[in-house]
Parts: sequence; structure tokens; C-alpha cells
Amino acid sequence: MPKVILSRADNGTLTCYVPKKDLEGRVKSLEYDRADCWGGRMVLEDGTALFIEPLDTPPIFPVEMRVTRG
Repeated sequence: MPKVILSRADNGTLTCYVPKKDLEGRVKSLEYDRADCWGGRMVLEDGTALFIEPLDTPPIFPVEMRVTRG
């Protein structure tokens, strides 16, 4: 399971950085992006799909998280 660094810009755009691949991209979609559930399947702008185990609340950004390919 690789680790990624997620950050959110002031305009709300979520970005993901994958250090092992030196890949950084904007998150096109996130399965759950609500106050009561956050995470799930995440798709980056290049089509890479990753999975974050859903959390009860959104994390405080920037945050390092473990993901699986998804």
C-alpha cells in the first residue's frame, strides 16, 4: 500500500502526490466527500484510480494517507 499526500487548495481543489512515482495530480472525483463520510474511490486527472478507506470525518489537510489501487 503506497502512501500519498493529499492537500486542498483555498478554492477547494484536492490534489494528490504519490512520492514513489513522483506523480502529482488533481483529484477528479472522490466517492465520499461529505462531512459525515470521506474517502472511497479516488480518480486522478490522469485516470489513476486509488482507494482510501472511508473516514467518519474529513481529515485536516495536508495529510499523508495509505491507499490501495482501486
